[in-house]
Amino acid sequence: MPEPVWSRSTRWLSAMTIDPARASTTRDELLAALAAERIEARPTWKPMHAQPLFEGCRMFAHERGRRPVCERLFEQGICLPSGSAMEDEDLSRVVAAIERAFAPTRAAVA
Repeated sequence: MPEPVWSRSTRWLSAMTIDPARASTTRDELLAALAAERIEARPTWKPMHAQPLFEGCRMFAHERGRRPVCERLFEQGICLPSGSAMEDEDLSRVVAAIERAFAPTRAAVA
């Protein structure tokens, strides 16, 4: 993201989603690939209506037969390493690991 010259962004959260139909991989497979390279990543936050505390709460009810977007984002979303202390080499390492995880997909598309 562009950064004004008068400030420095905190880069508090970097996230991505994976469409397994297009990527030939899943969120959990990418998480495992990153973990194998000692890169910490995690699923995006579980939707409120799926939290045990709110089970059956009408406030989070959705129309029967319609799946909330938040469920798809949770199933396909990954929170990536981020923060103001990350150096360029840290970022490059994460990007390279993600590219390796998607390499079989690119070979299949080519």
